[in-house]
Amino acid sequence: MEGDLQKSLSLRPNRRGDRNNQTASDKDSEAGFLSSGWASQDGYPVKIVWRKGFIQLVLVAGILWMLLILVALLFHIWSCQSTVSFLSVMCNKESKVYYMLDTMGLVSKPHRCPIPVANNPDKIIIPNGRTSDKIVKKLSYVMEDEISHNGSQSSPLFGGHISWKQREESFKLKSNMKVHCGFIQGGGADMDPVDIKYVKKCKFVVASGIFDGYDLPHQPSNISDRSKKLFCFLMAVDEVSLKFIRENATVKVDNDGGKWVGIWRLILLKHPPYDEPRRNGKVPKILTHRMFPEAQYSIWIDGKMELIVDPLLMLERYLWRGKHSFAIAQHKHHRSIYEEADANKRRKRYARPLIDLHMKIYYYEGMKEWNPKKRTASDVPEGAIILREHTAMNDLFSCLWFNEVHLFTPRDQLSFGYVAYRLGESFNFFMFPNCEYNSLFVLHPHTREHSSPIEWVKRLDELKNSNLRETRGGLGLFTPYPGNLKSVVLPNVTRTSKAG
Repeated sequence: MEGDLQKSLSLRPNRRGDRNNQTASDKDSEAGFLSSGWASQDGYPVKIVWRKGFIQLVLVAGILWMLLILVALLFHIWSCQSTVSFLSVMCNKESKVYYMLDTMGLVSKPHRCPIPVANNPDKIIIPNGRTSDKIVKKLSYVMEDEISHNGSQSSPLFGGHISWKQREESFKLKSNMKVHCGFIQGGGADMDPVDIKYVKKCKFVVASGIFDGYDLPHQPSNISDRSKKLFCFLMAVDEVSLKFIRENATVKVDNDGGKWVGIWRLILLKHPPYDEPRRNGKVPKILTHRMFPEAQYSIWIDGKMELIVDPLLMLERYLWRGKHSFAIAQHKHHRSIYEEADANKRRKRYARPLIDLHMKIYYYEGMKEWNPKKRTASDVPEGAIILREHTAMNDLFSCLWFNEVHLFTPRDQLSFGYVAYRLGESFNFFMFPNCEYNSLFVLHPHTREHSSPIEWVKRLDELKNSNLRETRGGLGLFTPYPGNLKSVVLPNVTRTSKAG
């Protein structure tokens, strides 16, 4: 035992010696590597100094880079307030400089920001007359559906059986136009006579809608006495929603039979035109001018929102101040419709293969991805708030926008940019900052989550001879297209935001 211990102890110096010999050998090789005139034979201390110097250099470079970014951000903020056009261009969201800074992550995007509204709604001067119609001077609508008698189409559709030729002709602007625009006779969405009579007096409208009982009416706040007298607050509902509202809120009936929840006049739409509640909700949202034909100005706000800004101040800020006639907010995350389509598929907002087919049609027809050379800040809006003066051109845009929703998917954010692209510079609109949009309302959750079986469809063959398929909407996706869509390859989509 003692002999083994002594043997073990006697081996330790040898192991140290081996390690020392190995270290010395390594030093010699490193010295040879560094011995180019500045390293001595003992190069190990020199290497330590060199490593420390390199680390310090990296740290200094990192600090300088962070300071450079900070200076750039401060300069960007200062330039936004500058009156010098060369500097203020960096704050223009349509400029290439802004786009470059945005892609570098140097542009901050607050969720909410102050809205530069006027101080007093009582001092707002309402423009006299209407904006002149320079291109489309007279607009009329197709009222009867063209139904074939081969047994495949047995009843009128709310949006009509629009052919590919009729769709294409509708984008060719003329001074006198007649287009499909919903409300085909016998197609549904019928209003009560008492409501038709009431809305005839409405020149200024705040409109909203609730379908399939997904929301309750939210009373707007900060509304001036002048706006309460000037505006009609009209809430379109279907029969399911009216029943739900009566069970969960107080509905008052006036002497004429009108139904009220607070400031909102409920406008009942009987016989829903579509199977899909989301598609039904697009009727009052997009075709506001058809439901309320005497309205000169309208503001649409989704049913899940509580308006917190006076509507007269909104019209002054977004329309009259800049001499605009149509205003809508920019989407917070997406600028390309193909980005938005990709997000819709991920979130199961509609059948994925039908969204792809919808986008292939647009890409085939020349709708490219958004880029900073385009005249608009984005091809994708936040459609929950829309401000309109009801000119002939704006009404035509709304008709064509609705026709796309009627023919294809009910995702109106996908078709807005396409219709704007087809009309080109003839249709002018103001796309205001998203942070202002978020400052216009308080968002309330739906009473329940919407879910439709068609949202889970992954392949087109699942829709053949299936009750998943809609019977009165989206029929353009099942009508043979006059072009070779098989050759269309959609652009790759890079996800620009975790929330997108």
